[in-house]
Amino acid sequence: MYRKLLSFAFSGLVSVSAACAAQINVDKLANDVEPDVIKWRHHFHEFPELSNREFKTAEYVANYLTSLGLDVQTGVAKTGVVAILDSGNPGPVVALRADMDGLPVKEQNDLAYRSQQMGEYNGKEVPVMHACGHDTHMAMLMGAAKILTGIKGELKGKVKFIFQPAEEGAPAGEKGGAEVMVAEGVLKNPDVDAIFGLHINANTDVGKVRYNAGGTMAAVDPFKIVIHGKQAHGAYPWKSVDPVVTAAQMIMSIQTIVSRELKLIDDAAVVSIGSIHGGNRSNIIPNEVEMVGTIRTLNKAAREHIYESLPRKVNAIAESMGAEAELTLPLDYSYPITYNDPALTKAMLPTMQRTAGAENTLLSKPVTGAEDFSFFQEQVPGLYVWVGGKPLDVSEEASPAHHTPEFYVDDEGMKLGVKLLTNFTLDYMAQH
Repeated sequence: MYRKLLSFAFSGLVSVSAACAAQINVDKLANDVEPDVIKWRHHFHEFPELSNREFKTAEYVANYLTSLGLDVQTGVAKTGVVAILDSGNPGPVVALRADMDGLPVKEQNDLAYRSQQMGEYNGKEVPVMHACGHDTHMAMLMGAAKILTGIKGELKGKVKFIFQPAEEGAPAGEKGGAEVMVAEGVLKNPDVDAIFGLHINANTDVGKVRYNAGGTMAAVDPFKIVIHGKQAHGAYPWKSVDPVVTAAQMIMSIQTIVSRELKLIDDAAVVSIGSIHGGNRSNIIPNEVEMVGTIRTLNKAAREHIYESLPRKVNAIAESMGAEAELTLPLDYSYPITYNDPALTKAMLPTMQRTAGAENTLLSKPVTGAEDFSFFQEQVPGLYVWVGGKPLDVSEEASPAHHTPEFYVDDEGMKLGVKLLTNFTLDYMAQH
């Protein structure tokens, strides 16, 4: 994994950040833009579009960025939008990223701006909803773009605003998202020095920011195992090579990769079978069983170990049962670890503490969910943080989860996101 090296004196970061804050009142600018941010969020929420189908969303974003006088490129990775703000002053290139796609979920709440949109997902007509907060991500980045454009003369370098499609995964048979944007050169011309992203979180109080250095979200590697046996009558199992029993042994053995082979005190990992299919009658032992699963890892060594161990166990168990097995790993896509560059995280910690307050800047444990922001971080140092979206009068237990029909985050949470994106940019430029 290629990573640029950051060089700076940490002892001077707080003073640099304070000086930057003294020159530009980001709090006031964020207050001024907040009504627009809320308006944009409500529009995106009411009119969501699925992955690789964000045509009207992209047009809305591109039109606004163009109105700011930015150099705007459309059609990146199919529907992505990229805009460049050139301050005219020498300095680094900072990238800020937001994702644009909704999910095939039917919204169930009474918001005035709730979605009633429909879309096509894998050949079926489905309801569409921003059930993960990408509507807020776009609105926050547009707010930061407005602020940074307004103080263009104070900047040192360039800002690249990246509005990414298909974070939730491209439709079957298609490619999309951050991986395609990187392949198409989104981090080049001009070359990005650091990238920042954030995610609204329905279980974190409005006004708080969560962060972690190093492995922050897991790599994801789906896999498929097809076991070929010999069909027989269920009453005469000795005439079969039973793929069902073989599958059962594989499932139990696969679980020992994590529980007995990995050093779990370092980082968590998961190997889960999510689907198993085989046979069609109670009295017929089938000739084939298919299983689909997922691997989640938070460090490179664990990921490499599972890639070695899984085929070894699958093939050995199949051979011991007289069966044959086909393992496809990864299956159809693969995300790297969302890895927050430790030096960049350390450099931006004073920024987070100044922006949200030290008491509201929370060190967070890694999670085994995944994010394709990781493809950007494979190429340049990146920082990805969580911004609170839970109303203060709602308990964490009562707050609807992401990817559910009841999902909700408070508009008030977006102001902190706008300020963080703006201050990350200003402080990084001041430090470099």
